[in-house]
Amino acid sequence: MPDEPVSASPPVSTGELLRHRAFLLFLLSRSFSRFATQIGAVAIGWQVYDLTGSAFDLGMIGFVQFLPTALLLFVAGHAADRYERKRVVQICEVVEGLTALFLAWGAFAGWLTVTHIFIATFVLGIVGAFESPALAALLPLIAPQGSLQRATAISSGAAQVATIAGPAIGGLAYVIAPSAAYGITGAFALFAAGCIGVVRLTQAAALRDAATPDDLFAGVRFVRNNPAILGTISLDLFAVLLGGATALLPIYARDILQTGPLGLGILRAAPAVGALLMTAILAHHTINRHVGLRMFQAVIVFGVATIVFALSSWMWLSVLSLAILGAADTISVVIRFSLVQLATPDEMRGRVGAVNFLFINASNQLGQFESGLTAALFGAMPAAVLGGVCTVAVALLWMKLFPSLRQVESLE
Repeated sequence: MPDEPVSASPPVSTGELLRHRAFLLFLLSRSFSRFATQIGAVAIGWQVYDLTGSAFDLGMIGFVQFLPTALLLFVAGHAADRYERKRVVQICEVVEGLTALFLAWGAFAGWLTVTHIFIATFVLGIVGAFESPALAALLPLIAPQGSLQRATAISSGAAQVATIAGPAIGGLAYVIAPSAAYGITGAFALFAAGCIGVVRLTQAAALRDAATPDDLFAGVRFVRNNPAILGTISLDLFAVLLGGATALLPIYARDILQTGPLGLGILRAAPAVGALLMTAILAHHTINRHVGLRMFQAVIVFGVATIVFALSSWMWLSVLSLAILGAADTISVVIRFSLVQLATPDEMRGRVGAVNFLFINASNQLGQFESGLTAALFGAMPAAVLGGVCTVAVALLWMKLFPSLRQVESLE
């Protein structure tokens, strides 16, 4: 008697996904962790500037946080594939919470110095280097089968909420006292650790073989030998690196749009608002066809929106273009994350995630540097226009260089 065909798993709705206990705990943990990161970033930045009045020291905060990522890339990815991922994430969040409480204690007692803050920032950079690949590799084991794209969209939306509200909470708490901002950061991080610690995985992680020194570099080899993954990760690197117009927002707010600090806050919030709205759409209406092409289209829209923003001298058009930019970036992020996770065997996800995390961090940090340098050489508006044009050009070029990525039809 012939075997009966196995039917595909029915799609999981947004409501069902949010009622899924493991995913809900993961979502709470990610939200608390992102709030902690955003609140802590505001407090650290403001206090360093309060203590030194130096723009260089502000720039050093980003460098000190990025340095551990570059140094620990292979070790962090290896850890995510060798050890229980939720425990790796939990340990990272506990360390983040204790580091924030150390800053709170120092700020309250009055002995906190810039050196202490930079040491704490370096520790937080180490935490981020280990937490990000483990967290990314954990989601496919938590989301019910067939729901990764929707789960990624919801998770991204929760992160955008924290990106919008976190700095406001951090600023308000800092006005009360710097120690209050650090204390809230520590509490949120420890809450995140508690939530992730009780998660039960929907799928079992792949068995790990005995480790060898060569395993540390397996993620790089895997990315290099898989054109779709290499194209996906490198597209994000160059798009963000070249299209980082948001780094120029203070110049636009003061000199071009002639608005004050409130206007700058609105401009900074606009991409996150657009991203949040797109997340709500993707959570209910997943992209089921031509996903590779849709990712390229989203990057092109990102570049065009950057050009519109660069040329705009009207506040409403600038805000609208930034919101569209954020929405397009969310489409790219959701597709990119899902493609990378689904194309990577579970036993490799941590190491591949570490490579991806390095590319993301490099694009963000170096993108800010690139935007500042070109703005200093050519002016803010030409620099932003050039970034948008180059982003569109990279997307078109990558469509030619990585045809297999362009031809990806569906996710899951």
